[in-house]
Amino acid sequence: MPGGAYRHNMKEARPIGPRRRPHVRRYARPHPRKPMLRRLVPIYFELAKARLSALVVATAAVSYVVAAGDGPLALAGLFWTAVGTALATGGANALNQWIEVERDRRMQRTRERPLPTRRIGSRHALLFGAGAAVAGPVLLALFVNALSALLALFAALLYVLVYTPLKARTPFCTLVGAVCGALPPLIGWAGATGRITAGGLVLFALLFAWQIPHFLALAWLYREDYARGGFRMLPAIDPNGRVTFHMVMLYTLALLPTALAASLVGAAGPVYAAGSLLLGLGLLFLGAQLYVQRNNAAAKRLFLASVVYLPLLLGLLALDRGPAGRLSRPAEARDAAPERGLPARPELPAGDASVSPISS
Repeated sequence: MPGGAYRHNMKEARPIGPRRRPHVRRYARPHPRKPMLRRLVPIYFELAKARLSALVVATAAVSYVVAAGDGPLALAGLFWTAVGTALATGGANALNQWIEVERDRRMQRTRERPLPTRRIGSRHALLFGAGAAVAGPVLLALFVNALSALLALFAALLYVLVYTPLKARTPFCTLVGAVCGALPPLIGWAGATGRITAGGLVLFALLFAWQIPHFLALAWLYREDYARGGFRMLPAIDPNGRVTFHMVMLYTLALLPTALAASLVGAAGPVYAAGSLLLGLGLLFLGAQLYVQRNNAAAKRLFLASVVYLPLLLGLLALDRGPAGRLSRPAEARDAAPERGLPARPELPAGDASVSPISS
């Protein structure tokens, strides 16, 4: 049959065999994609662990406010202290993820992060992390003071070069990590006063003590995941929890006098003292529950309570701050600070350039 064989039915006649599609000229439509910056910003936030970094920045900002005491608050100094701390913290977190990418792929909790899922390239993440970690101390040095910049740089280096490799080697890494997390209050205090005094050291000790039960409760919940990733966190190598829960009790107990010490050194008032006592007793009760029950439900309650405890305590500290920071600054620095909008540093004696900015 000319033109090829056809199969007939009542509706149509179709050729038998493969059909050729008619040639249709198609014009490629551009694939709808988000602008580059809009796609990268959420990834940068994940690399920087934005929620965790926000809490860290809050501790530095509250410390700055408390250090100002009852004197005028230099808003420009507070702003640059917060920005510098945020960049240094976010950069250190990004570098931590860049180093641990292979371990993160093995953990259920972390395998959806940007690097394990390849939503961002390794070199790109490295440049972002290093750039932020350097930019933070530089901004602090330019707009706040050298001491706050040195503390921020030290915190970032300690987190990346010491804490990160220790996580795969020893459970004592938690103590090193707690030092890293306790340094931001010192950054804020130094930013406001140009020196480290008793009030700043008390806030450092408070953040250090808080982090131990906070992290150990979380690590107990994810102990199998940490073991899968090759991290030697204490709960991962302490299956019955004997040492873990003793540490939780020890540091929740230590929080009570440490938090009250802020009032004793003049950094806070009586309202803060009463509130810190109530909050500390509540956290101690939940720590004791975990010590007795030793199960995931108790660990989760303690972890969530620790997340609530710190913002409430910081709020009380900011609202009921004492005169400690104001009294810790020399008279000429207090007089000059309102004129510049930043806390001024005292002049060094002539011919004595070796005087340390850290006072006793």
